[in-house]
Amino acid sequence: MSKVKSANLGYPRIGEKREWKKALEHYWAGKITKEDFLETVKTLRLSYLKKQKDLGLDLIPVGDFSLYDHVLDTAVLFGLVPERFRTDEKEVSLETYFSIARGSKNAEASEMTKWFNTNYHYIVPEISNDTKPYLTSNRLVALFNEAKEAFGITTKPVIVGPITLLKLAKGYDQDHFQTLLTALIPLYVQVLSELKAAGAEWVQIDEPILVKEQTAEDLVLFQDTYQTIKNGVPNLNLLLQTYFEAVDDYEKVVQLPVDGIGLDFVYGKEANLAAIKTFGFPKEKVLAAGVIDGRNVWKTDLSAAFQELKTLLGFTGGNDKLWVTASSSLLHVPVTVSNESELDPVLANALSFADEKITEIVTLVNGLNKGESAIETELDKNSDDLLALQQSAHRNNNEVQEELSQLGEELPARPGSYRLRQQIQTDAFKLPPLPTTTIGSFPQTTEVRQARRNWRKGDWTEEQYEQFVNDETAKWIQIQEDLGIDVLVHGEFERNDMVEYFGEKLAGFAFTRFGWVQSYGSRCVKPPLIFGDVSWIAPMTVRESAYAQSLTQKPVKGMLTGPVTIYNWSFVRNDISQADVFNQIALALRKEVHALEEANIRMIQVDEPALREGLPLKDEKKADYLHDAVYSFRLATSFVNNDTQIHTHMCYSEFNEIIDTIDALDTDVISIEAARSHGEIISTFEDFAYKKGIGLGVYDIHSPRIPSVAEMKSYAERALKVLDPKVVWINPDCGLKTRRIEETIPALKNMVEAAHEVRKELSNPVG
Repeated sequence: MSKVKSANLGYPRIGEKREWKKALEHYWAGKITKEDFLETVKTLRLSYLKKQKDLGLDLIPVGDFSLYDHVLDTAVLFGLVPERFRTDEKEVSLETYFSIARGSKNAEASEMTKWFNTNYHYIVPEISNDTKPYLTSNRLVALFNEAKEAFGITTKPVIVGPITLLKLAKGYDQDHFQTLLTALIPLYVQVLSELKAAGAEWVQIDEPILVKEQTAEDLVLFQDTYQTIKNGVPNLNLLLQTYFEAVDDYEKVVQLPVDGIGLDFVYGKEANLAAIKTFGFPKEKVLAAGVIDGRNVWKTDLSAAFQELKTLLGFTGGNDKLWVTASSSLLHVPVTVSNESELDPVLANALSFADEKITEIVTLVNGLNKGESAIETELDKNSDDLLALQQSAHRNNNEVQEELSQLGEELPARPGSYRLRQQIQTDAFKLPPLPTTTIGSFPQTTEVRQARRNWRKGDWTEEQYEQFVNDETAKWIQIQEDLGIDVLVHGEFERNDMVEYFGEKLAGFAFTRFGWVQSYGSRCVKPPLIFGDVSWIAPMTVRESAYAQSLTQKPVKGMLTGPVTIYNWSFVRNDISQADVFNQIALALRKEVHALEEANIRMIQVDEPALREGLPLKDEKKADYLHDAVYSFRLATSFVNNDTQIHTHMCYSEFNEIIDTIDALDTDVISIEAARSHGEIISTFEDFAYKKGIGLGVYDIHSPRIPSVAEMKSYAERALKVLDPKVVWINPDCGLKTRRIEETIPALKNMVEAAHEVRKELSNPVG
């Protein structure tokens, strides 16, 4: 009898307690040898495979594990190494691999940007018109064999598809796309042929680019590409995997010459389900149905998912043509709820991390194969757990719901126009041209982290910890004064994370102990859980900001995280609309902004680095999201006096797509990155006459290298060709918490010097 199968698209890399991160950082710091590092990560990799096997999965992935980033892995696999990192080596060394990702003493790191609309960052492949791809070494065969030898598992290798890889790359002219694709396809065939020879039965080829709008030419490209690949490996089963949304061109996508199609029935549920009901599904192909949310942490409504799967089963060619999967790789969720012993049971019982999601997949498959009665106990418990959270007081705060009901449709507005505010603020602050500042945080040293641990464990009193934070703040206020920075920050030494810190002080949030996810490289974040109605309890930032301001005559910025970023960098309840959660957070932040203004903090930065990353992938959904984002930001900030200057910060965004939205935020100053993209972002302002204040991120803080004065000057000078010097500020491209002191101070010194030199050039123009 044929059976429905359970499958996973990808598993978290970081380990239950971030063992992967620790190994990476120890290796980078020279604390362990390369051999010890590679042995450690191999042990971790194998443990993940064993766990998935023990949980009962039928199809377990390999190739999803990475030492840094899976897109970088794919680029390196095919020799797509930026010119500045190329050597004579055929195989790309570990040193070169990490240099591409992190930079080296002599070369800037490759650009990093968001993976579609997630908070995971990938390394952007750099390809020139004359790049000649080649196969460096087939790591997928090595990983496939490793799993087979260790556990006897015939795994499902995973690779980023050639079209997505090239569409996400940069550096080549579009008229060379076909030439580059033509060069890549035989290499994919070679990789797949070697996997088939090693015993692979299925390979998952990820083409998430398919959920974005495709032209008729794009669809022909997919048809021709996969026909050529299939012709090259006719006896290997290929699963073409999509995720994060529905496919627009369903009829053509499901007819592509592959053996299975993976569709997202969570974030693309409505459109994908409607398409299947309208057009059917090819009986000869496998449907990998992503009914478990791969990006959020709530238990799936298993009864509802079970009924959806029964519906989908009616469109397939038999039980063996249906796989049950998550909607995407589980890279985006923490590893397991089993370590979370300190959460409210009502909340904990409603959570599902990677391991629990695999169990949900296996449970649903058991029900489909053995009958619903076989999983009746699991269905009943699942229903009870979800209902208990929904009926809890956390989700029924009458005061918050009343505040929401009072909001009007019209956008909140500042009392005066930007031009009026600019004049008032110029007179009030008396800043020099090209004022210098930083984004907010300073290095979180071992001492800072240890102090926080001492306080959290109760080894230090509240007074001891406050004194430590005061001392660090005073030290860095003095450092900023000595460097000649014009607008100062308090350094955020009291903060663990820019979202977690606020969530800990607001109602409606909860925090895990080990709920980490990878953001980029070894950088892991522990997103809060927004599980109830959000409300302000008491001032969150006033004490530290006011203390810092008391130490200096220069302005000190109050530092807040904006409502959209708090939303996008949290795991968010899915029972009310996104707009309602935005506005709940905004109403809470509004009270904090008011408290800062009352404390005479006249510059307040409300950061929205994640605004664009939440942008829907479908054009028809973008306008509503952007409207809701602007509304919530202005709800939090628009009531302030004209002499209070509102700043915001965004990073690693393709600003040209949302420049109108940035303008509509109506901030007085926005800071952006200009270095990691090698100044490309400035071209946005060649086409859009941006008149408000703009802070240029003239150096990349995600790399340990210290940029030169000349390098930073070049970004400023390029910007001044299209921007009015009266609105330009100079700053790093992001916060400095992850950098070491010995990197931070020299880099800031160079930044200030670069600003001074450009000021001199402005006051003494040549000719």
